[in-house]
Amino acid sequence: MNQKPAAINSIWLGMILVATITAAYTGKMDAVTKASFDSAKAAVTLAIHLIGPMALWLGLMKVAEDGGMLRAIARFIRPVMVRLFPSVPPEHPAMSAMIMNMSANALGLGNAATPMGIKAMRKLKELSCKEGVATNAMCLFLAINTSNVTLLPLGVITVRAAAGCHRPADILFPTLLATSISTLVAIVAAKWLEKRGGQDPVISPGDLEAFVHTDEELDMDGKEKREEEGHFSVSLWGKIFIVIAVSAFCFASLTRLYETWSKNGLSFENVGQLSSWLIPILISFFLIYGFLKGVRVYESLTVGAKEGFDTAVRIIPFMVAIFVAIGMLRASGAMDLFVRLLSPVVNLIGMPPEALAMALMRPLSGSGAFGIMSEIVNRQPNSFLSFVVSVMQGSTETTFYVLAVYFGSVGITKTRHALSAALLADAAGILASVWLSRLFY
Repeated sequence: MNQKPAAINSIWLGMILVATITAAYTGKMDAVTKASFDSAKAAVTLAIHLIGPMALWLGLMKVAEDGGMLRAIARFIRPVMVRLFPSVPPEHPAMSAMIMNMSANALGLGNAATPMGIKAMRKLKELSCKEGVATNAMCLFLAINTSNVTLLPLGVITVRAAAGCHRPADILFPTLLATSISTLVAIVAAKWLEKRGGQDPVISPGDLEAFVHTDEELDMDGKEKREEEGHFSVSLWGKIFIVIAVSAFCFASLTRLYETWSKNGLSFENVGQLSSWLIPILISFFLIYGFLKGVRVYESLTVGAKEGFDTAVRIIPFMVAIFVAIGMLRASGAMDLFVRLLSPVVNLIGMPPEALAMALMRPLSGSGAFGIMSEIVNRQPNSFLSFVVSVMQGSTETTFYVLAVYFGSVGITKTRHALSAALLADAAGILASVWLSRLFY
């Protein structure tokens, strides 16, 4: 029996054909040809650049996992996650990896969120009984990931401040509301679509029980694992050194913040200064936690880093396919044509026609959307158009990139309803961004 091809196949092929036909009419075939090669090269370059961050963060995740941190976090928010992901055992590593990914996305730590999300997808694959087919949990996780609640859109605030915007942090509250609406729509859409999608390709309930453990069993498992892996007990002097180091860091941090805010005042405009502090603090936190739990942090990190290298190489083909389609579509002029055709429609919802390019690009290319937003903000830093595209950038995600990278990392070719739920969430985020911008501007 012939199976219906996944939606991504039709969309990707449609993008290529539209770009080629448009280029034939506009006479931009040379530009499209050049864009196809440049986009393929850019995809490989980006994948190579991802090797380092993936190796680092998957290594840190390994340290946290060996120290028992992920199980502790999973227990803390287990009630909500169990309701959202009933097919994933509460103590399975996939649950904790999903939690860490969502937390990193909420803080705007994209480089940290991607490796954690890929790790979650790889663990979710362990619960699937069909090779290459996305489970309901995978679809819901991807939909939430493309609309994850954003607490601090620091990158957008920084661009607005650099462009001379009078109140660059004004987008903070509308961005939080817009992305919350988007996430709610993602969850509702994924749950509704999974009921219409037939049987979920997960392992049988009997086999599922093998992943479920009591808290006492987990504690014993963790203790036996630490003993088998040669975990050590931290000496009193080691703990004293850690306390002194953390105390010194806190004192230096508070002193620096006091000097900065006493000079410039305490306001949302200064929140962007905290973004450079988050990554070093998280790295130190993971390593200190693992060390205090008796983990050999250097050895554990290098073991996890090997997974990052393998994963970055594995996603190259999927990234090349998506990047080439997007590059050809832009170079052919089809994107500009879509903007002109849809301008009457966007006027009905109060969206500036110039913002349509941003709305269309955001699900396709993160760097492309960021470039559009930056250009508009630099040209009109205090305009309503600038406010709208800033909220869009902070409250939506690059859906096709996330789909290609996350599903590509585990060999998923049949995405089922993941793309539909993610695109519905994107549409909700765009509409909410426009409505909230008109309300708060």
